[in-house]
Amino acid sequence: MRRTDEKPRKPRSRAQKGPSAGEVPQEAPGKPVAPRGPGSSQTHPAVIAFLRELDHPLKQEIEAIRRIILAVSPEIREEIKWNAPSYRTTEHFATFNLRTKDRVRLILHMGAKVKGTATKGVEIEDPAGLLEWLAKDRCLVTFGDEEEIQQKRAALETILRAWIRLM
Repeated sequence: MRRTDEKPRKPRSRAQKGPSAGEVPQEAPGKPVAPRGPGSSQTHPAVIAFLRELDHPLKQEIEAIRRIILAVSPEIREEIKWNAPSYRTTEHFATFNLRTKDRVRLILHMGAKVKGTATKGVEIEDPAGLLEWLAKDRCLVTFGDEEEIQQKRAALETILRAWIRLM
């Protein structure tokens, strides 16, 4: 209940609520990201800030893979976890490993907690040979440059969709 001597609050303006349907949000001037809202993936300000400050020779390639991941499903959300951009639906399933400077590494996993897949394993089609298995429920995808990313984009998208279905 408002006291009678208080000033009425002003309603939030449309500009404070974020982009309206159909508008493309901007990470930085002139740099569009995946649209938000129904049918799109959700970016996170912490990831945007992290990538803006990232000093990595393959930053452009990291951004390309990020866009691919976010475009795979409208259920995907991003955040910083384990000191790198990480992606989740109900649980985290992919996290960048940014320690190497000569290639981009993406770890696919089944969340932070041990599940039954840790002992029985994950079965997933990999006709392009992208997956390097680190454990029964964890693998690594490695890319060297933008050209390789674009050549293997469809295979990565297929793997990511299958991985999410297994979560």
